[in-house]
Amino acid sequence: MTALDPQHAIFPGSFDPPTLGHADLIARALHLFQTVTLAVGAHPKKVGMFSPDERCELLRGLTADLPGQDRLRIVKLEGLLVDGCREHGAGVVLRGLRSGADFEYEAQMAATNRTMEAELDTLYLGASPAVSHLSSTLVRQIASMGGDVSALVPPNVLAALAAL
Repeated sequence: MTALDPQHAIFPGSFDPPTLGHADLIARALHLFQTVTLAVGAHPKKVGMFSPDERCELLRGLTADLPGQDRLRIVKLEGLLVDGCREHGAGVVLRGLRSGADFEYEAQMAATNRTMEAELDTLYLGASPAVSHLSSTLVRQIASMGGDVSALVPPNVLAALAAL
């Protein structure tokens, strides 16, 4: 078990698919933390648009040219987030907020995580205005109905969606 590092943030999510909102938060996190781990949720009972391995690959493409990307890790996360934090040594959970409704849910999760791991903090970053309306769910819905998502996702993700 690794000690939790307060300069190491884990950013968990489905990232199905990664959006420009995710890209914004990742870039900002790399300015704030020494190490950032993107934890791609791999739930065995959920079937997504992309497999966990494909989502990891999409994130690698999205982050390849970011400043500080050498301090970025991309992993699959199965099981509890607190266990993933312990395994990877992350002392901070990074969560993006788009609205007040996001905060209510995220505050409950943060309190529960902190109950299970007293050294684990959660940091909320407000979404940048240009991407505050984006969600993977919205992108999946638009893409599945043949809509144009080119303004919502990075080019590598757009290409992967077109290939489906």
